[in-house]
Amino acid sequence: MPNVPDFDTDVLTESETKLEKPPMYKVVLHNDDFTTMDFVVYVLRTIFHRSDAEAFTIMLKVHTEGIGVAGVYTYEIATMKAEKAINTARANEYPLLCTVEEE
Repeated sequence: MPNVPDFDTDVLTESETKLEKPPMYKVVLHNDDFTTMDFVVYVLRTIFHRSDAEAFTIMLKVHTEGIGVAGVYTYEIATMKAEKAINTARANEYPLLCTVEEE
């Protein structure tokens, strides 16, 4: 008798497990009387990778309406970007407030 490996006769079936998309969080910039418009545009371009036009539009929204959404990300990325924006503002002596809210 030849040396035949012992094969399992069970059949694997496709799992019914469905992956859910992670909840998304928005990073919100808040208006203040000290942070310059140019600095807000700089933050939006460098940290949130917005185009010049997008950064300017968001900055105007922050200026006129009090808040503006810089971007929407998973929780970890949103908190990291918010912290980076706040740290950059503090390093430049601006009180820019940046919060993270569930979308």
